[in-house]
This record gives sequence, C-alpha cells and structure tokens, in this order.
Amino acid sequence: MNPPVPGLRLAQILGYGALGLPLAFAALPVYVFAPKFYAGLGLSLGAAGTVLLLARMADALIDPWLGVAADRARSRKTFIAAALLPLALGMLAMFHPPSGAGSTILSLWLGACVAVTYFGFSAANIAYQAWGARLGNAADRTAVAAAREGCGLAGVVLASILPQMLAPTVESGLPAATWIFMLILALCAAITLGTAPGGARAAAVGGSFTRTLVPVLASARFRRLLAVFALNGIASAIPATLFLFFVADILQLADKSGMFLALYFIAAAIALPFWVRVAARLGKRRAWLAAMVLAIAAFMWAYALAAGQALAFGAIAIASGAALGADLALPPAMLADTIEADRTRDAEGAYFGIWNLVTKLNLALAAGLTLPALAAFGYTPGAPGTGAVLPLMYCLLPCVLKLGAIAMLLRTEEK
Repeated sequence: MNPPVPGLRLAQILGYGALGLPLAFAALPVYVFAPKFYAGLGLSLGAAGTVLLLARMADALIDPWLGVAADRARSRKTFIAAALLPLALGMLAMFHPPSGAGSTILSLWLGACVAVTYFGFSAANIAYQAWGARLGNAADRTAVAAAREGCGLAGVVLASILPQMLAPTVESGLPAATWIFMLILALCAAITLGTAPGGARAAAVGGSFTRTLVPVLASARFRRLLAVFALNGIASAIPATLFLFFVADILQLADKSGMFLALYFIAAAIALPFWVRVAARLGKRRAWLAAMVLAIAAFMWAYALAAGQALAFGAIAIASGAALGADLALPPAMLADTIEADRTRDAEGAYFGIWNLVTKLNLALAAGLTLPALAAFGYTPGAPGTGAVLPLMYCLLPCVLKLGAIAMLLRTEEK
C-alpha cells in the first residue's frame, strides 16, 4: 500500500502558479497582436497569416515529442528554465525587427521568431503542467490547476492592457511591453522554480518515442476524457474565433469589445476559487458538468440580442466567464487523476503533450471550419445584411457541442 501523499501549503500552491502569468502573457501578443504589428511594418496580412498558420501547425505536431522529452529530463525545473530562454529571446526579437526591412526579410524574421517562441513556450508549458500533476494529493490537484490558470488569466489581462498603457496604440507599445515581459518572466520563474516543491528529478523513461506514447493512447480512461475535452474545447473556441465579428456586426458595439473581454476573463478569475470548493464537495466531474450547464444557460440568450444591448451582453460575458473558470481548472486536475489511476505517473509529459496538441487543434478547427462556412453563406465582415448566419454559429452551435460534451462526460467515471 502506498503511503499517503502529504498536502500542499497555500504558499507552495501559489508559488507554483506564479509562472502561469508570464506564460499566458506571452501567448496573447503572438496570437493576436503580431499580425497587425507586422502589417504596420509593410508585411501583408496574407503573408503574416500564412507564416503564423504554418508555425502553429508545426508547433502542435511537436507537442507529444516535447512531452516525452520532458519526462526523460533529469530535472523538470532545469528543463523549464532552459525552455524559458528561447521563449524570452523569441518574444524580444519578434517585436524588435530590423528597421527598414522588406517583406521577404520581415516574413523570414517573423517565421524564425515565432518558431523559436513557440518551441520555448510549448516545452516550458508542457513540463510545467506535467510537474503540477505530481504536486500534492488528489485534494490539491484542483487548487494547483486553479492557481496556474488564475495566474494565467492575470497574464492575459495584463498583456491586453499593458501595450496601450505604454504608448498611444497597442502596436507602438509592444516593443516596450516585451522588455517588461522579460522582467515579469524572470521574477515569476524565480518564484516558481525557487519555492514550488517537487520537480527535482523526473523519472527515467526509456524506450522509443512511439513506445512511450502507446501506453498513454491505450488508456481508455484517458481517451474518454480527451474526447470530452476536445468537444468542449471546440465549443469554446468557436465563439472566441467569432467574438469580434459578432460584437461589431450584430451588436454594433465594436468600441466595447475590450470591456466585454475584460468582464469575461475577470469573471473567470473570480470564479476559480468557487469551482475549487464545488469540486471538493461534489467531485470534479459534477462540478464540470454544472459549469457546462451554466455556460449553455447563459450563452443561448446571446442569440436573441439586438444591436446596442451592451448590458445584456455584459451579463452574458460575466456568466459565461464564470463557467470558463471551471473549464480552465477542472479538466487538467481530472487529467492528473487519470494519470494516477493509470499508474503512469512517470509519463505525465506524454499525457500533457497530447493534451496540448488537442488544445491547439481545437483553435485551428474552430477557425478552419467556421470562417469558411460563414463565407460560404455570404457573410462579409462589415457588410450590412450578410450576417444572418453569424448568430447561429456564434451562439447556438457552441451550445449544441457543449450538450454533446455533457452527454460524453456523463458516461465517464470519476477516480
């Protein structure tokens, strides 16, 4: 019989979560701000989009390999520290391109910077999540994931407002913001790597890359959880992809987009401790089910909104943001439970590598399916009378997908 795993102190949980802030901070400029930043330098949106798409697909495909590499590292802390270096250098270079460069040089520069940044980010993030899966006992796992995702939400909010605090426009403030990011990254890395327990040595994992992944993919428990996570993730990624279009063309409130996003993410951060308590009382699976029901109940009403209904959409943003808090904290905690139940606690990185691959494919599928479908139905951004199908895809399709995720989750078992 295994001895009981000691619980974690609050300071240890928060110390571990600190690194989630700069990791989430780094994601927003790359995904959201880089295309417009480089367009201002003379690079076409088509070229920037192609570079980012190719880099994102390549990044997703190497995630399982990075997970296995993290499992084989002698120390996860050392692995994370090493991965943070290309992340920092890539971010800094991305928003300090050579002055006066032409389109070809800018494309190559952007591609190289994104590749280096993605590599560092993915390696650090997978090892960081795998490390968290080994911290504390079953009761701690939700708190550990909530601390990481709560700090991540703070990083997203900070990344969204900092550039415009430093300059008149987001694009002009990005170079200065990346220097501040470097300081934040160094500080949070020092806190996490210096104070969080564990991570001193990952177990030695032998065998080939394929042989390492086979037992992970053979786990029926993991496959069922991954299927729920994927379907629910697509349901969340679709409105994220279409948000700006819906707010601008249906609600006609483009100037309030930032406010709605802030409400959404702040509500998610505030709700995280609530979902931790609910999960402790009812179990993680029931808590996640409750959050999905809340998301559907809130979001379905967006379909009935008319132009100018800012207060109603703000309330929907708050309610759906509260549900997001559970989406962020509970599935990773359930994955950690699954890893322990599978008796494969020496392969956490492999699990999280596949998990992150699915996360990125969710975003790619949401954009790759909904945007062409909208175009096929005649939708043109900003053109009056072309957005009839937009509310259906933005509001109702995610609800239908979440209902499917609920049905699948009801068939899973809780550890």
